[in-house]
Amino acid sequence: MSKFWSDIVHKLTPYVPGEQPKLANLVKLNTNENPYGPSPKVIEALKAEAADSLRLYPDPNSDALKAAIAHAYHLNPNQVFVGNGSDEVLAHVFQALLKHDKPLLFPDITYSFYPVYCGLYGIEFHTIPLAEDFSINVDDYNRPNGGIIFPNPNAPTGMPLALAQIEKLLQRNPESVVVIDEAYVDFGTESAVGLINQYPNLLVTHTLSKARSLAGLRVGYAMGSPKLIEALIRVKDSFNSYPIDRFASAGAIAAIQDTEYFDKTCKQVVATRNALVNELNKLEFDVLPSGANFIFAKHGAWDGAELAGKLRERGIIVRHFKSPSRIAPYLRITIGTEAQSKVLIDALSEIL
Repeated sequence: MSKFWSDIVHKLTPYVPGEQPKLANLVKLNTNENPYGPSPKVIEALKAEAADSLRLYPDPNSDALKAAIAHAYHLNPNQVFVGNGSDEVLAHVFQALLKHDKPLLFPDITYSFYPVYCGLYGIEFHTIPLAEDFSINVDDYNRPNGGIIFPNPNAPTGMPLALAQIEKLLQRNPESVVVIDEAYVDFGTESAVGLINQYPNLLVTHTLSKARSLAGLRVGYAMGSPKLIEALIRVKDSFNSYPIDRFASAGAIAAIQDTEYFDKTCKQVVATRNALVNELNKLEFDVLPSGANFIFAKHGAWDGAELAGKLRERGIIVRHFKSPSRIAPYLRITIGTEAQSKVLIDALSEIL
């Protein structure tokens, strides 16, 4: 360890993102990217942005992008915050809204970046165990807290939580911010955005990396009451006044406005997911209910790490989590194209 590091650096355990292999001809089903490219209108918008205007700074407030998001969700622009991917948005959320005297609560099996943010910002947290079936029981969150956060659908399980349960959580925690991380919501889970005007303690985060096929562009956003958004803006403007560049803004606006393409590709992913689950069930896999563009599955006769290794030998990459031990038997499998699903099923049939 370097003697030049700040004390906090020695204590950090950074988040480890999904592998991005450099090998060609892989069936890449490990990082939940959309198998379909972005809307053609996004490509047109990006080409149009490649102009002399790149010498100028982008709009620090991203007013045009906020207006597009607000229009899409029937909100006001002052209820929208945008950032360089939802991970940056979440980082600002942790610092601006979730650092209090009481501990932050989130599930014990969830997005593994949450404890990393807590370590970075010195936030005390308590993890709440998922139920035996891996579902979130909101009654378990009836305890003193400085905030609550979890993805819906949850990750890596993919299991959705009913909107009525989220509303119950909001009603029971009027003095705490409840953050619903909806990175995968567009693949069959009901969004909590419609509750924002009713509950000033609700913040909903979204990303354009999944359903909008823009993981390479890095755009995320949060929606909530103007007071919550103001806190995020104060942190952002103390950190980086220009997180959204001209290309990202232009591409994001085009993606949000092309609802026809969005609806079509989301439906295709859901159809492929349902078909893949049926095929895995025939191979005697146990697959958790999913409202995301991935599934969480295990086979009773195979160790998860061993099965992932056998698939890798055949050029198929899926995600395996070694810990906690409860999920070690499982594989998280991104929903790809129909052709990729066939390759996966053929390989699993051969392995098994």
